[in-house]
Parts: sequence; structure tokens; C-alpha cells
Amino acid sequence: MTDSFKTHRAELLQSLDGFRVEVDAANQRADLILDRPPFNIVRMNQRPQIAAVIDELDHDDRVRVIVIRSEGKHFSSGGDIPGFLAASQETVSQLHKYIAAPERCSKPVIAAVRGYCFGVGFELSLACDFRICSDTAEFALPEMRIGMIPGSGGSARLEKMIGVSRAKNVSLRSLRIPGKQAEAWGIAAECVPDADLETAVANLVKELCQFSPLAQRTLKNVLNHSVNSPLEQAMEIEGQAYGRLRGGKDFAEGVASFVEKRRPKFTGE
Repeated sequence: MTDSFKTHRAELLQSLDGFRVEVDAANQRADLILDRPPFNIVRMNQRPQIAAVIDELDHDDRVRVIVIRSEGKHFSSGGDIPGFLAASQETVSQLHKYIAAPERCSKPVIAAVRGYCFGVGFELSLACDFRICSDTAEFALPEMRIGMIPGSGGSARLEKMIGVSRAKNVSLRSLRIPGKQAEAWGIAAECVPDADLETAVANLVKELCQFSPLAQRTLKNVLNHSVNSPLEQAMEIEGQAYGRLRGGKDFAEGVASFVEKRRPKFTGE
């Protein structure tokens, strides 16, 4: 935990439930680590805490990239099932807002997945910008097995990612998607041997930190707002963002470094 966590949400963040946070300022990286092994079940009050922590890290100047990972052999087997019956209908109908925190975050968010990635664990990973998984990973939305449906954006995001036919086949039958299949379908950016997962994630973090943070934030915002827009509107969103970046210092530095054949030194301005 860092000083930046001492905010108006201090009470919410005072005792993190089922996860911890590690900040590696030297590598401009923060890790949100699911820490309730062996299955890293996500409890109800854990969800707003996760959202609040991600928002805090979004405003931490030492952090360029956020990684969501887990302790043990499994990312998460899903939510605390009895907890849904104890929560009100209003509470459960709003859960998707907490799980969307990685998507709202202006910085790149990576999910590092091994083993079970079920239910809300899968939904949390789908809200991230990148999913790097090991060959032990299995993704699933198993809610149909208990007479329920995904409630934190799982079916909606999956349908947009892999198409309605595949999404129906997976979710209506509660099928498991192996890591290699997830890579082939575009759910995972990369599937690697389990022993190589940490290295693959570290390499992606290093790569992302080389780019202009301003351009990076802008492009993520453009893509998020364009995904549900008609083509003409999406191009307008992109064009307006392009124009705003034109006067930035990072773009001037990028052009200068290209002409001078050197590595750019971006400042995020």
C-alpha cells in the first residue's frame, strides 16, 4: 500500500478482502493480486474494493501499467455463491460497474491468467485490455449450472469479442475454453507455457512502458468509445483525438526522435 491510498475512500480500503497490492515503481508497474487460494473466490464486498484500488492506481504517477494476477494455481473460480442470496437485488444488479474498473482505467491493464478463470474471474479479465494466459488456463461462464446468468458483463463482453454464435455456445452450455483456444479466438493475446507466464507479462509491461503515456491513454479511450459506435462516428472520435495529440510534446518528441534516429523520451505531455 502507498500513501496515495490514504484518500476519502480510506475506510473502504482499510482492510483489503481477498487481495493485495504491490507497487514496483522501478518498473512502473502495480500488481493487484487475488489472494484467497486455492481458488481465489471473489466475495461481494471485494468488488467495490477492487474498483477503488484500480482507480487509485490510475492516479498514481509512479504506475504506467496495472497487472491483475493471483496467488496459486488458479486465477479465480468465481464469486462467493451464497453471497448472492444475502445481497439485495439492487446490489447484484450494479455489480458490473465494479468489474468494469479495468476498462475505465486510463492506463493499460493486463490480466495474467493460469488455471481456473470462471464467473466473475473471467468477467474481470474480460474488462482488462490484455489477457496473457498459461497453457493451464480454462475460461468459463458457469452460471447456467446454478440457474443464473453472468451479471458482471461476461456475456456482453464475450459476445462482442468472439461473436454471438460462439458466445451462445460457450455461455448457454457452460463450456470451458482452454488457454490455446482462447488465444485462437482472440480472447487471450498470448498463451504461453505455465512456467513462462510471469516472463511474458513482464515483457508486455516493459513494451507498453516504452510508448507515450498520453498517446496510450488517448488510444485506449478512443477504442473504448468506438467499439459500440457506427464506423463514421468511430472515425470522427479517432480524428478528433488525433487532432488533439497533434500539438502535444510527446508527438513532437516522437517526430524528432524518428528524424534523429534515436529512442524517444516521452513525458506524457
